[in-house]
Amino acid sequence: MERRFTRFLLLVLVVLVLSCGSTGAGGASQDRDPIGAGQFYPASTSMLKAAVQAMLGDAVLPRADRPIAIVVPHAGYVYSGQIAADAFRQAAAHRYDTVVIVGTNHTDGSFRKVGVCPGRTFRTPLGAVPIDESFVAALQKEDSDCVFDANVHKAEHSVEVQVPFVQQVLPRAKIVPLVVGRPDPALCARLGRALATVAKGRSVLLVASSDLSHYPSASDASGVDRRTLATIARLDADAVYQNEMGESDRSVPELVTHACGTGSIMAVITAARALGATRGTVISYANSGETIVGDLQRAVGYGAVMFTTGEPGTDISALRTPPRDEGPLQPQDKKWMLGLARETIRRYLTTDTLPLPRGFSARLQKNRGVFVTLKKRGELRGCIGHIPGDTPMVRLTGMMAFASAFQDPRFDKVGADEVRDLEIEISVLSPPKQVGGPSDILVGRDGVVLTADGRSAVFLPQVAPEQGWNRDEMLDNLCVKAGLPANRWRRAGTRFETFQAEVFSERDVK
Repeated sequence: MERRFTRFLLLVLVVLVLSCGSTGAGGASQDRDPIGAGQFYPASTSMLKAAVQAMLGDAVLPRADRPIAIVVPHAGYVYSGQIAADAFRQAAAHRYDTVVIVGTNHTDGSFRKVGVCPGRTFRTPLGAVPIDESFVAALQKEDSDCVFDANVHKAEHSVEVQVPFVQQVLPRAKIVPLVVGRPDPALCARLGRALATVAKGRSVLLVASSDLSHYPSASDASGVDRRTLATIARLDADAVYQNEMGESDRSVPELVTHACGTGSIMAVITAARALGATRGTVISYANSGETIVGDLQRAVGYGAVMFTTGEPGTDISALRTPPRDEGPLQPQDKKWMLGLARETIRRYLTTDTLPLPRGFSARLQKNRGVFVTLKKRGELRGCIGHIPGDTPMVRLTGMMAFASAFQDPRFDKVGADEVRDLEIEISVLSPPKQVGGPSDILVGRDGVVLTADGRSAVFLPQVAPEQGWNRDEMLDNLCVKAGLPANRWRRAGTRFETFQAEVFSERDVK
């Protein structure tokens, strides 16, 4: 009986050991599970894979040089994913056995070292990526600041959002997930030197995970971020630190930081220089105010930079902005706008992300009102627009396409099975002007905004001819749309504004 009980205890111990798994780096064995899925990037495996592939497909074409290191942003994919894809695309044609991701500490203000993610693997919805334990062990011998710390990683997204790109671009690579506790120059210099020592002789890609300016207006962010990216491209860690700590941009309203990952950037620059990097190239830039869902008054900046060997110097040509062009829309402009509208709807339904509007002519930077109308087999399926000419029409095209498909309260959201049957029409508006009364309105030429008793409604110029209405019938129906009595437009106190529209559809533009 005693012998049988002893064997039972041994069996229980074996089961417990096996259920805990073998001990990995730092005494932990379980995977680091994703915390950003469904928040920073799609939680669905198929959607995440499709999203990353779509962004890589739209990415800036790779340069010939092999990157030693890249700087990438780490916000939600709908904001910064395309800029991150631009950076990772530069590495896609090359082989790397290890990708060291140097993340930014957003969650533990008391942490003062370099946190190494414990465990054997790092998981995303695309699967588990092995952690390079031999690299980690060598790094810890070189730099005592590098310590296992599960706490600083458990809720940190800055490393995690890069991993799906590694899984798609470099599927055989292992990773080394690090989080820099604070942007202390001495700490970052030690880490950079240690990374270079361990990486020497190995096939390693260094990744600094950092967004740029936080919370100024989009126009202010554009200026601040261009200066920051030019500083980063100089491969000067001290200059990056001074750019963050200096007073040059302190007068910019609501600016909180030039780069939240200043420490990560400093460490990677130090390592890249020690590994022979002599050239910094800015690959691409955008801020959240330029995205389809961003806020123009409260923006965050995103930049892609790579460090390579070769001719010493910097290349910041990607930061040049063409002058505005006030000329009329050309057929290629209309085709581009229609393509963006359709891709916005398709991309959201298939990847839970959105395309970044870029690659358009300077003519589309004009501030104009835009409506996007969706029809399905000739019937209205959604129509939302923005009348004031206060936003570049390129951005409004994506915004209104999204709103028409998914936010028009008169209709259910567009489904994936409907996209093929949608007909897309875009109306680019002239600035609205107040007119004296109904006699100043010409049916077929004028769109009308009617306001009375605190209510308002709008018809595009094409609505009345499509419905066969004369002016009075149009105004009756416009009042009803506003929730007013049909004849309210005949009484005093009604305000009329008119505008004209350049209307084009996929049937018209090939």
